[in-house]
Amino acid sequence: MNHPRTPHPDVTVVGIGADGWGGLGGAARGVLGAAEVVVGGARQLALLPRDACRGERVAWPSPLRAAVPGLMEAHAGRRIAVLASGDPMFYGIGRTLNEVLGAPPRILPHPSSVAYACARLGWAVEETEVVTAVGRPVARVAAALHHGRRLLVLSAGAGTPAEVAALLRDRGFGPSRMWVLEQLGSEEEDQRTGIADTWGEGDCDALNVVAVDCRRAPGTLRLGAVPGLPDDAYEHDGQLTKRHIRAATLGALAPAPGELLWDIGGGSGSIAVEWMRTHPSCRAFSVERDPVRAERMRRNAERLGVPGLDVVLGRAPGALGQLPSPDAVFIGGGLTAPGLLDACWDALPAGGRLVANTVTLESEALLAEWYRRHGGELVRLAVAHAVPVGTFTGWRQAMPVTQWAVTKAGPGPGPVPVPVPVPGSVPVPVPVPEPETLNAPSGDDR
Repeated sequence: MNHPRTPHPDVTVVGIGADGWGGLGGAARGVLGAAEVVVGGARQLALLPRDACRGERVAWPSPLRAAVPGLMEAHAGRRIAVLASGDPMFYGIGRTLNEVLGAPPRILPHPSSVAYACARLGWAVEETEVVTAVGRPVARVAAALHHGRRLLVLSAGAGTPAEVAALLRDRGFGPSRMWVLEQLGSEEEDQRTGIADTWGEGDCDALNVVAVDCRRAPGTLRLGAVPGLPDDAYEHDGQLTKRHIRAATLGALAPAPGELLWDIGGGSGSIAVEWMRTHPSCRAFSVERDPVRAERMRRNAERLGVPGLDVVLGRAPGALGQLPSPDAVFIGGGLTAPGLLDACWDALPAGGRLVANTVTLESEALLAEWYRRHGGELVRLAVAHAVPVGTFTGWRQAMPVTQWAVTKAGPGPGPVPVPVPVPGSVPVPVPVPEPETLNAPSGDDR
């Protein structure tokens, strides 16, 4: 998110824990004591003693992010201290202030809720997956469920533990052990544990972190960490890029952290879903003209842990006009729609990737022509499955898929496509380019 820049330099962010003033070091106390303005959530401000912190107290408004630039401007020229829960740079207000001020503010961190939780459980931080449910759907937890892994969920409130338990049961991880760690670091710190299958609603403190030791129930479909999930993982009506072709397609699309995909003709959404599952920062827009399929895609994304998938109901290329520029485009349907390939190609920046799959001769001829013009790689993917033939076993051939994959040439970080000649055609040379939520009850989403 882009924020207006303000020249205000005198801002210090102070991390504070549930232990309040008593848990702060000398430097943090000094900053808060000298501040003319102290900004924070109501809960955080209440932790500061009046006699030691005499500055004006300003509670964050809601929504927070849109109010930050104006609030900083309103107090320009004064010493401002901003309170943050735990580590301000861990899902915290520190990032927003960095964007608003145009330069990093001074930051005095406090141990994060993750550090406390791992310390209490004896878990290595670097081996523990962290998912935040603060201002985000709990469904995101599903993407991190793998048998034997340890998981921390930063809670949005007292109801999050029950939501996590319900999700674990629904996704086949009911045998998982859960811990709810409350008021970490304070004198009221407490902990409760149980199994997701038998976890009730219960009364939990709003300030909590949920820990999960993931255990998959017998018979639960195993979902790996790489593209090529079982076809049974998806709800579909037959419009599904099958498992082996899907794995090859994602390999050609080559998602990297932070990248954005256009998935044209989404069908069941499998390509976009598995693109997003490769990294939490990957995003995707899936364009689908059929409203029934579009809703099915949303359900698939929710169930497989990527509820942030943006489903665009409409026809391409018309529906593409308002979408942000992609890093990669996949065309799984509608290739022969007038202007579709041109629109996708024009939208790609230099170094962007385009992958198109087809099973029809008409679309294959179109891909061969684009391959002749732009190079890349044109392949035919064929998969056969062993099936019973009487009392014996034979091969059943699926329809072969023709795939064109290309990286757009031009200045940029992407590799230069190397054309491979099509028999009977004259290859065209490809030019070589020049060398967050404030005052959340736990975690640090503020």
